[in-house]
Amino acid sequence: MKKLIVMLFALLPSLAMAAGPSVPLDKAGNDLTDKASLQRGAQTFMNYCFGCHATQYQRYERVATDLGIPADLMMDNMVFDPEAKIGDLMVNAIPTEYAAASFGAPAPDLTMVARVRGSDWLYTYLRSFYADPSRPFGVNNVVFPSVGMPHVLEELQGVPTKVYETRLIDGEEVQEYVGIKSDGTGELNDEEYDEAVRDLVNFLEYSAEPMKLERQRLGYWVMGFIAVFFVLTLLLKKEYWRDVH
Repeated sequence: MKKLIVMLFALLPSLAMAAGPSVPLDKAGNDLTDKASLQRGAQTFMNYCFGCHATQYQRYERVATDLGIPADLMMDNMVFDPEAKIGDLMVNAIPTEYAAASFGAPAPDLTMVARVRGSDWLYTYLRSFYADPSRPFGVNNVVFPSVGMPHVLEELQGVPTKVYETRLIDGEEVQEYVGIKSDGTGELNDEEYDEAVRDLVNFLEYSAEPMKLERQRLGYWVMGFIAVFFVLTLLLKKEYWRDVH
């Protein structure tokens, strides 16, 4: 047992290195009750992400129903496979072998990514790409160094670059990273881009747990039932013990 504990402590430094640099995460501020945001996020996902990333554990019909999108509009504007039906799973057509050859690994399914990574991580990650000519796709990422995917939202954001400020630390001038700035060539300004990313992350959080709002709503009823049942149990206990005393 002692040897096991010693080995675990010995592994801690390597685990810390494997975790990568620590980057403060921005709050996504998602609102799963905002149907308009979810609809915009779904549209962004289908237009910019679905070509490589599937959400194969959910169906078009379920998304349309939950987000308040009529089935015909869903099929006309968000389903690009002419053979797909409204009840089909949301799988894309990119071959696994092609994706692995192009990106170094198959593009992961994103159905559960918000639960695995967290909404704040996704929100920060999608706003942390920057131009890096040394990388195969010409971009890198502050949150995910040496990222193996292109900046698919560059059309919206423009070309992002890292911003540094000169600060005096221990008497020496040091270039310190302070953020990302777009060159302004994108379709959206900074505030609009942040909002588009927030909508996208909102949709991904919904995809990870479509029943979340329903679960929370039922939770209040369950807690109320437990509270009433607890009071009735106390009254029944007093009734039983009254005869004993």
